[in-house]
Amino acid sequence: MPLSNMAVRDIETVIHPYTNLARHREVGPLILNEGRGIYLFDDHGKRYIEGMAGLWCTALGYGNREIAEAGAEALRKISFTHSFSGKSHDGVIALSEKIKEIAPCPASKVLFGSSGSEANDMQIKLTWYYNNARGKREKKKIISRMRAYHGVTIASASLTGLPWVHNDFDLPIANVLHTSCPHHYRFGRDGETEAEFAQRMADDLEQLILKEGPDTIAAFIGEPLMGAGGVLLPPEGYWQKVNAILARYDIRFIADEVICGFGRTGNWFGSTTFGMTPQSISMAKAITSAYFPLSALTIEEDLYQAMLDESRKLGTFGHGYTYTAHPVGCAISLKTIEIYEREKIMEHAAKMSPVFQSRLRKLADHPLVGEARGVGLIGAVELVADKATRRPFDAKKMVGANTVNTLQERGLIVRNIQDSVALCPPLIITTDEIHEMFDIFESGLDAMEA
Repeated sequence: MPLSNMAVRDIETVIHPYTNLARHREVGPLILNEGRGIYLFDDHGKRYIEGMAGLWCTALGYGNREIAEAGAEALRKISFTHSFSGKSHDGVIALSEKIKEIAPCPASKVLFGSSGSEANDMQIKLTWYYNNARGKREKKKIISRMRAYHGVTIASASLTGLPWVHNDFDLPIANVLHTSCPHHYRFGRDGETEAEFAQRMADDLEQLILKEGPDTIAAFIGEPLMGAGGVLLPPEGYWQKVNAILARYDIRFIADEVICGFGRTGNWFGSTTFGMTPQSISMAKAITSAYFPLSALTIEEDLYQAMLDESRKLGTFGHGYTYTAHPVGCAISLKTIEIYEREKIMEHAAKMSPVFQSRLRKLADHPLVGEARGVGLIGAVELVADKATRRPFDAKKMVGANTVNTLQERGLIVRNIQDSVALCPPLIITTDEIHEMFDIFESGLDAMEA
């Protein structure tokens, strides 16, 4: 079938992230022009269930008029003002107060950016800044984990523990380390219980700290569950062990809540769901239901005091973006959080979770599925060539990518991470819509098996 004029124009002008650019020249784009609720419509009018809430982010679905009006009103009121030199506006003040109220860790202040990558990039800068301020200039290394995802700026991509984010980009940068990936299904040893695996993962972390020297380790960053690494849930007891290790060695604990924040796991934040005790959290995506690019991180009191000391010494806090705390983004975020609270979205997500997880777990019986895993309204299935031995497919077969294409043809948009296929629908999804989504998913798996 020949490509449309619009597709050809796209191929000749647009670079698409996380896309095989050579193959894209052959198959062209999926052009999406409209969204309503959990559904998207392409340029031919075909309807799709958006089974990934965009990129883990459109929690309130598409076409929410309240959010659109909040953004329009903000544009009419004050389309832009920056935050440099002490300038402020009522939106950023109110939003900062709200984030401090709902954050899962004590927060003194809030600093804004435009993306999760920016937020995690700032976490590195501020950690280094903090240790310089308190005279610990050797305490600079940041520990992340294999298969973690923390962004794609030079620094945040270094935190990310995925090879395709590093290969030929000359990453990771110095002072970024990676410890073991806590995925029991894939990395547990024969006969090793989940509790034993959790202890081994904690021991790996502590051994890395001791090998490098605790006085050189500044921070550890972790997602409550590892989203873009394949929706990998931590083994039971893992985070409690990590909490204790980081406290023992004076290591700043950063929770990356970019995917889990704002209800995805059934609580406001995944840190609460999994019993994490971070000093700071990074957030983005559902902070505005993706209706505007906005991110934020919390600043603990110790860090704030160090920032004050540096300002006295240097004359300024030498960091910030043009769009830090953009008034339109703040207004949209405030309205989004208001809707989460008023419409009891957390409660609705918790109510839908058993339905979602029940259908998800049943997929483990499918001949192609090695593991079905998830929590709240997020999950994934890992496709394997042999269920008994957990043997993966040959990567050249692109089973995960072909499964996603098959599902898209049937009207369901999902995402593969190698041969794991992820599901992360808008939090407003209903029982009937969950069943519709999984019915399509099952039919697609059957087609792939055939």
